[in-house]
Amino acid sequence: MQSRFHYLIEKINEAEYIASPFRHIEINDFLDADDFNEIMSCPEVATPECASDLELFDTLFSLGYQMVPFPGATTDHVQYIKYRETNRRIYHHSATESAGVVVRLNSPESEILRELKTFIASDSFNKALAQKFDVKLESCSKDAGIQKYLDGYEISPHPDVRKKALTFMVNINTLERSEENDYHTHYLNFIDERKYVSEYWKGNPLVERCWVPWHWCHSVKQQKANNSMVAFSPSFDTMHAVKASYSHLKGQRTQLYGNLWYREGPEAEFISSPSRLDWWQFDFNPTAEKKYPNSSLINKFLKVVSGSKVDRSRIDNY
Repeated sequence: MQSRFHYLIEKINEAEYIASPFRHIEINDFLDADDFNEIMSCPEVATPECASDLELFDTLFSLGYQMVPFPGATTDHVQYIKYRETNRRIYHHSATESAGVVVRLNSPESEILRELKTFIASDSFNKALAQKFDVKLESCSKDAGIQKYLDGYEISPHPDVRKKALTFMVNINTLERSEENDYHTHYLNFIDERKYVSEYWKGNPLVERCWVPWHWCHSVKQQKANNSMVAFSPSFDTMHAVKASYSHLKGQRTQLYGNLWYREGPEAEFISSPSRLDWWQFDFNPTAEKKYPNSSLINKFLKVVSGSKVDRSRIDNY
């Protein structure tokens, strides 16, 4: 039996590619109005206003959300609450200022959300996305869900790691005038003085990519429109980032979110023994050398050439 959301496949098939700031598709009014309005009315999406962070987490957990390990986020909500009570930021990455929380709706009660969750994880939906970007679905594993991102969530500009084959995001925000909130995804380019970084990634396919500081890039656009969908296949230039700074007690940044991950083929073989340069190793100035005296670019090159392996635990998944 065909899903009520099958029409989304046709929208993906008909979408035109957008070249700037990198090759992607963007579809406004992705979900039909009736479906979108019904989704917006679901209690799991339109959560009730809460008086405190503790009440918010109790509410989210009762609705079927669970903490998920995610770049830019902590999985310790107790620590997160304590840090917010003292106006402190949770350290996550040297190129960011903070970390937030990401929760995924694993057990929706609303029928339409159950159907939607099943559809975005289906072969038919993911096959349409994969074919759009010349990705072989049979060589990938799927990962998709309905997620909320709380205040402080931050991922600095990055193109995604090489094992990610495709990513998509659909805004389903219930806050009034949600497009005005400071939590939307940025799509960026390197500034002229830092374009050598992406050229290095382009010319060195056996080196992993990394996060970089915000000031190394400029934002070309943000995905602010509600019910908009963006999808792309990560490459050397697919720079994107988020820094969420908003009050999440009245409502939360919410998305349909998914990825395809390589599990077969050259990309998967590369994953078994990656090399990597961190952002400061691309920073050719005396300050960086003083702060990271043992991490110069030439030292890293020597390690790569000599066959030394980089600690995989330091490689960000995104």
